[in-house]
Amino acid sequence: MTTTTLAVLVPLLPFLGAAAGLLLGRIAPGYVRPLAVLPTLAALAPAAVVAVRQGGDAAIDSATELTPTGSVPVELALHIDGFAALVAVLVAFVATCVQIYSTGYLRDDPRYPSYAALVSLFTSAMLLVVYSGDLIVLLVGWEVMGICSYFLVGHYWETPEARAASIKAFLVTKLGDVPFLIGLFALATDAGSFRITKVLSTVANGGLHHPTLIALLLLAGVAGKSAQFPLHTWLPDAMAGPTPVSALIHAATMVAAGVYFVARLLPVFEASSAAMVVLAVMAAVTMAGSGLAALAQDDIKRVLAYSTIGQLGYMTGALAVGDRGAAVFHLLSHGAFKALLFLAAGVVIHASGTNSLAAMSRMGNLRARVPDAFWTMTVALLALAAIPPFSGFFSKESVLGAAEHAATGDTAHIPGVAGWIVLVAGLLAALLTAAYATRLWLLAFHGRGVEAPDHGRQPVAMNAVLWVLAVPSLALGGLAYRVLPDWFDGRDLTPTLTTSVLGTGVALVGGILTYGAWRHTTALVARAPLGAVAAHPEGDAGLVEAEAIASHTPAYGDVASAPDPADPGRLLLGPLHRHAATGFHLDAVYAALFVRPVLAAASLVRFLDREVVDTYVRGAGTLPRLLGAAVRRAQTGNLQTYVSALLAGTVVLTVAVLLVATGA
Repeated sequence: MTTTTLAVLVPLLPFLGAAAGLLLGRIAPGYVRPLAVLPTLAALAPAAVVAVRQGGDAAIDSATELTPTGSVPVELALHIDGFAALVAVLVAFVATCVQIYSTGYLRDDPRYPSYAALVSLFTSAMLLVVYSGDLIVLLVGWEVMGICSYFLVGHYWETPEARAASIKAFLVTKLGDVPFLIGLFALATDAGSFRITKVLSTVANGGLHHPTLIALLLLAGVAGKSAQFPLHTWLPDAMAGPTPVSALIHAATMVAAGVYFVARLLPVFEASSAAMVVLAVMAAVTMAGSGLAALAQDDIKRVLAYSTIGQLGYMTGALAVGDRGAAVFHLLSHGAFKALLFLAAGVVIHASGTNSLAAMSRMGNLRARVPDAFWTMTVALLALAAIPPFSGFFSKESVLGAAEHAATGDTAHIPGVAGWIVLVAGLLAALLTAAYATRLWLLAFHGRGVEAPDHGRQPVAMNAVLWVLAVPSLALGGLAYRVLPDWFDGRDLTPTLTTSVLGTGVALVGGILTYGAWRHTTALVARAPLGAVAAHPEGDAGLVEAEAIASHTPAYGDVASAPDPADPGRLLLGPLHRHAATGFHLDAVYAALFVRPVLAAASLVRFLDREVVDTYVRGAGTLPRLLGAAVRRAQTGNLQTYVSALLAGTVVLTVAVLLVATGA
């Protein structure tokens, strides 16, 4: 089978699985789980074969014109370089893990068939984005992911949190997609084609007439899809969806699409120094702001959400200094350990007896209760904090090394100021990342909240997936920088001494400071009697999660009298804590600048429509009705009345004629 045929099967198999799952979900429920797992697992095999055959050599290109347009053609095209080959393997691998995990996590969920089908469709759309060689076909996958995220985030649609989160995610990403679409059309107009190869050729020949405008329009869509400042506010709220959905969105789909798009079209952005500086500033603000916000969150999933925003900031920072190899390298390693973090968080949420928005302040004595989650999550947090030899160390150091080269002027066509911005922000983010990772580990596994009743081990499928993901979280970085340089434009991924020492040093400082603050606050916390804890019937984690959201209460018992935890975040952030906990009030700013004016304008339009326009419409109907009533009164059916009226009219006309004649 040719490589092109295999590549076509990669997005096609999950799509067929989604269609079959939707059709057979109700009439043949026994096939739901196989139809969820097998198509994504089957897509992983050809994706791996395509990656091996591509091997980092020349890109694989194939295209056929869909239909004549009369102007810029739209083609069903493949463009598979080393980046596309590796990212497709990541997407298929994480999606398979999520589907297997979900068979246990949502085993009794009545809407599992539609959930599994949407996850498969989500996967297919992302794979279409990864392999697409035409920007319009890429846009199709881009938008399908948006609608899938809307349905999946709103899976527990009975709850106001899930409904609001799904609408917010959809609207904020669409806000970025409007200028993104305009930018794609402008780019295709200058290049004369939507084909990525022709666009890149046009850029190389200096054929872009408005590179800065095009780059900034495209960046708006990237900021929305990849949750970068200032369009990142939807991602923390999206935690109202099922935890496996969070793992999929954060690790391999949706948010990865924006970073991947910039990596694929990086020469377009490099054509404008101003756009690269804007990208660097966006990455820097995202890294620093999300790190501070994560350090102040009590919800374990919101901590991980802000963590994702910050790690995506590292990727966009690498792109801002012109190193797409470092960006995609971090995308791959982050996909492994972030999927592990979210799926382990699902186990922790269930075991701790808190709701989907799981408060770490209510977690207690979990290390012995969920040993699989404890050990695997420890590996993932070490990778997140970039502690050697875990995978995050190698990929994050490649980003810092690229920023160092740009700052010292070693990277052509990249403003030195962009390098300095990314380097300083990256080191600060390394400090904050280690701090909130340590805080999460301490509060989740060594907390002093209410201990929920032990209802047994998690399903084997869930624990097995955790250990599978722990392997790349531990070994991917060390393996990749030795084995995969050919897939990354031949760039040497070996960590540099300066940034390795600086990055690891500040990470250790962040972890040690957080541990010291935790020990200090622990000594100051007053011990109070624990609240009574009611038993909860055995059930799958997804139903516990759904019931808890619906009732707006912890899933197990009353924790109102639980003592406040020894939270080191409050001590470390000081007066900044309350601002960081709300995301620095950015939602309030948006509400004041956009939501309230739009609502006021809508109220004005409604008033004008109902009180002004409708008045004219009602008047247009009232006047004929009155005239009709007057005419109807004249139609009495009495012959004498008609003769009298005729004589009266004759007299009036005669008098009028005489008056006119006399006047003349």
